[in-house]
Amino acid sequence: MEQDVKTIEDILTIVKRRKWHLIWPAVGVFLLSAIIAFAWPPTYRSISTILIEEQEIPREYVMTTVSSYAEQRLQSINQRIMSSTRLTEIINRFNLYTDVRDKWTMEEIIDKMRNKDIKFETISADVIDRRTGRPTAATIAFSLAYEGRNPAVVQQVANVLASLYLEENLRVREQQTEGATKFMDDERKVVEEQMAAIDKQIAAFKRSNINTLPELSQYNLQALDRIEREIDQLNNQIKELQERDSIIIRELRMKLLNLESRFTSDYPDVIKTKKEIAEMEKKLTEEGQDPENSKSFNPAIDSVRRQLKMAQEKRNDYQRRIATTPHVEESYRVLITQRNNLQAKYDDLTKKYMESKVASGLEKGQMGERFTLIDAARLPEKPVKPNIPAILLIGLVLGMGAGVGSASLKEFSDTSVRTADALEAATSMVVLAGIPEIVTEEDISRVKKRRIALLIGIVLFIVVCLVAIHFLVMDLDVLWARLMRRMAL
Repeated sequence: MEQDVKTIEDILTIVKRRKWHLIWPAVGVFLLSAIIAFAWPPTYRSISTILIEEQEIPREYVMTTVSSYAEQRLQSINQRIMSSTRLTEIINRFNLYTDVRDKWTMEEIIDKMRNKDIKFETISADVIDRRTGRPTAATIAFSLAYEGRNPAVVQQVANVLASLYLEENLRVREQQTEGATKFMDDERKVVEEQMAAIDKQIAAFKRSNINTLPELSQYNLQALDRIEREIDQLNNQIKELQERDSIIIRELRMKLLNLESRFTSDYPDVIKTKKEIAEMEKKLTEEGQDPENSKSFNPAIDSVRRQLKMAQEKRNDYQRRIATTPHVEESYRVLITQRNNLQAKYDDLTKKYMESKVASGLEKGQMGERFTLIDAARLPEKPVKPNIPAILLIGLVLGMGAGVGSASLKEFSDTSVRTADALEAATSMVVLAGIPEIVTEEDISRVKKRRIALLIGIVLFIVVCLVAIHFLVMDLDVLWARLMRRMAL
């Protein structure tokens, strides 16, 4: 056995001697990888790209009631679309996975479709956050892809998935705006009922305290002042009338004395004067007054006194109103404060309700933030799996490794002595002569056959390499087109 091969000549000798152990494993593994690459059922992919557009009307004019970010809404929509119910409907609609339905359960099929066949990717860019005013990474678009065996079915499924995302986004946004509108309307009606109830309480309170309400306090004070002045005037009027009556009665009595001093009692003027004095005294007696001590002999005084009594009663009533007003005002202020708070809440809810109505119209008109299909799923013309160039390249590397390993194993397990130097080193004896290699006709025929087989292997290898280069070039074209499309977005 040869030990410690160190020179290039020794390595070339081994390669020449073990060339078939190098070639056949390498060719075999490479051909096996080629068979696998070309026998692998092709898998096609169809992609839809959806752009997330901002609302058309400036937010200063119309503020939408949908407050969640597009990323959050996307995740929520994704969970709904990827539910077992939705995926089962799509599977049954397009009769997918017929080759494994007898082997797998429906849960396994749905899991394969959800996690392996459907690809969901977001496309982000640096934008200015409208809430914080700082630059941040935001999702501006996303892509949906579906992989399968039938190109036409793959395209249809990808389009259905894209339409589901578009419809679900519209439904979610309309549902949120309608929910906000209904909530505001319900709250507004509740506050409106509370306002009606407090209005009834205020009306009943006003009816029970109609003369002592705080807003009548100034009027009551003015009325009390007016009545006080009226009472003073009536008292002054009574005094004036009493003084006038005193003068009249004194004049009558002086007149009577004067007449009696000059005339007899039968004199007509005496009789008349006595008669007037008697009538006045009779009237005072009937009214319960002392004619001698009474200062009033004028009937007008009675009328003034009645007016004075009425004025005093009014004064007492207004004084009672003014005294009661502070207690009434406290209770009345509580009711008015409740009414004002409810009115402010009602006005705020009405404003928000009108804003939510406008936002709802914005969503129904699809003028708010929306998903727009900018690149619909197309019929795939080339499969994405298997990756033939990658498989062939791996097969080539593994084949070369297998050939080297096979040749190395054969070489290191071979104990033959092939040179005189090796024989001398192994036996410690001098080699006197060597027998050259004898080539027979059979050996020549065997070499020709090996050369023909090698030529066929080389031709197959070249063909496979050309096919791999063809697919690799096509993949590079596709990758370049996708890169240009991403840069355009």
